[in-house]
Amino acid sequence: MSSLSGFHQTLLPLVKEMDQVAPRFELNSDQIDIIHEPSNFYDHLKQKISKAQNRIFFSSLYIGRTQDELIGCISEALKSNPNLKVHILTDALRGTREAPSKSSASLLGQLMKEHSEQVDIRMYHTPNLNGINKSIVPNRFNEGFGLQHMKIYGFDDEVMLSGANLSSDYFTDRQDRYYLFKSKGLSDYYFDIQKTISSFSYKLLYSNNNSKFKLEWPDSNPLIEPIKNPKEFKIQSSKILRELLRGDKFRSKIIQTEDSTSPKTFVYPISQFTPLMITDESTEKPSILKLLNYLKEPSIKWAFTAGYFNMLPEIKDKLLQLNSKGNVITASPLANGFYKSKGISGYLPEAYLYLSKNFLKEVILRSKQETIKLREWKNGEVNTKGGWSYHAKGFWATSPGETQPSMTIIGSSNYTRRAYSFDLETNALIITNASILKNKMQRELDNLMAHTKELTLKDYDEDERKISKFAKFATKLLGKRL
Repeated sequence: MSSLSGFHQTLLPLVKEMDQVAPRFELNSDQIDIIHEPSNFYDHLKQKISKAQNRIFFSSLYIGRTQDELIGCISEALKSNPNLKVHILTDALRGTREAPSKSSASLLGQLMKEHSEQVDIRMYHTPNLNGINKSIVPNRFNEGFGLQHMKIYGFDDEVMLSGANLSSDYFTDRQDRYYLFKSKGLSDYYFDIQKTISSFSYKLLYSNNNSKFKLEWPDSNPLIEPIKNPKEFKIQSSKILRELLRGDKFRSKIIQTEDSTSPKTFVYPISQFTPLMITDESTEKPSILKLLNYLKEPSIKWAFTAGYFNMLPEIKDKLLQLNSKGNVITASPLANGFYKSKGISGYLPEAYLYLSKNFLKEVILRSKQETIKLREWKNGEVNTKGGWSYHAKGFWATSPGETQPSMTIIGSSNYTRRAYSFDLETNALIITNASILKNKMQRELDNLMAHTKELTLKDYDEDERKISKFAKFATKLLGKRL
């Protein structure tokens, strides 16, 4: 184990605990770039695609059905380089919801038709949706049973983690977070994550049917189909994921820093694969709880955000016990992607408002108003000219007595009850003593905070924050799936 000199003493127990949970990758601060804007995220994607030599691997909830430019960019890269391989993993329920009309799956089917020898496209189907429910639960509602929610964007020996999916709003006016890691070790690890989940998933092929695609379960997959025998599927997947999450084969490859006085950055990949494990040995939830134990030191400053505010009760309780000062950032209803949407989803902004109001009440009940501030992010009104939506999620925390973050969590998780019950998530915990990286993380947080205002209970009396009785009832009924 390399020397931990240069880290604040209070961080050492956290580092040692994390070494037992997940593989540690040591990076220099110049190996991590933080992107701030959706348009820059898209530019990076296209640039990296065009320059990739050996592999491109994307995991996303879905690819927007109008993303012809992005698919065209991938197609051109494949045409110009016969050695390039492309691996794409999305969710089967979300990616086929519009079929037989144009869908994410039909768009990817065309890519498969043109480059079948170079492309492997997989769609994950949750084992939780099977039997009679598979037949009767309508599209969109069936997504409540669980989704492939990871966001991994890899190119050769680099990998980007984000909370963003691959559609127009995420490329233009939906605020998220984006970290690019220039590390072969990390790229290989997340590629291994994607390959493994892909081997638990259906293969997408082009078809000349109305939908322009078909899904098949390849004989090469190591597991039985999830909808045919979900129990056996989970038994088999548990064995494979246990080893993958520990990352034992990657631990031996970590290059230790010879100079014990040089700045260090540790990156721990953490994931939540609850739906695929009989005994849940996921690494994200225990890592979050370990981080929250660290935050008890009063002179620490922290921030937490989630685009969809439905905190896991264990996370909420630990935050409310803290004596350190922090900001909790939530989305304004006018910055919620479901604002004014048709049908029952139009009530989702109210549901998240209701949950944030209840959180603020608990802050007051526990006399934490001076240490915990609830802040609301808004940048115009979503779906109007110049209006943005908010989808950022993560933690930041300083070392005791410092003003800039020494650590952050970046990735797909919204830290909700459904994230720890139904969906597949992957993230990274970053711990650093490098001032350059601390500056980058602080600029990122400042960029988000610039569009926030502190909320009080009186603010919930305003028209834009009124909460209907139906929204309250639906939240209590369906809260675990929000």
